[in-house]
Amino acid sequence: MKELIGRPGSVSGLLLRIGQFSCASIAISVMVTTAGFATFTAFCYLIASMGLQLLWSLGLACLDIYALWKKRDLQNPILVSLFVVGDWVTATLSLAAASSCAGLTVLFSRDLHFCTGEYHLPCINYKFAVAFAFVTWGLTAISSHVTFWILLASV
Repeated sequence: MKELIGRPGSVSGLLLRIGQFSCASIAISVMVTTAGFATFTAFCYLIASMGLQLLWSLGLACLDIYALWKKRDLQNPILVSLFVVGDWVTATLSLAAASSCAGLTVLFSRDLHFCTGEYHLPCINYKFAVAFAFVTWGLTAISSHVTFWILLASV
C-alpha cells in the first residue's frame, strides 16, 4: 500500500498539497480583487472556505517537506486518521462553497442578466474563482480518498 500516489510524506503528496494551496490562493485572489463580492454571502463563504483550505494545505505541505527531508514515514494510523478527517472537512466545505457560488453565478449571468444589464457584475471573475474552487475540491477529494485507503490498510 505504500506505493499509493498522493500519500502523505511523498513527493506526489507534496505536489497534491501544493496544487490545493495554489488553486485555493488563486480563487481567493480573484474573488478579493473583484469589486462587490462582499455584498453576497456565498462569495464571502467561498473566501472563508478557501482560506481554511489554504491553511490546511500549507500545514500538510510543510509536514510533507519535513517528512521528505528527514526521510520519515507518515503512515502512523493516528496521524493518517487526522489527515482523513481534516481532508473530509475541508473537502465538504470547499464543495459547498464552490456549489453555492456556482449557483449564484449562473443565476446572475443567465437568469437575471446582471452581468450584461444595468448592474454590470464581473461574472467572468466569479466564474474563474468558482472554477479554481472546484479544482481545489477535486484535489482535496483525491487526497482524502488516498489517505482513507491508507487508513483502511493500516487497521
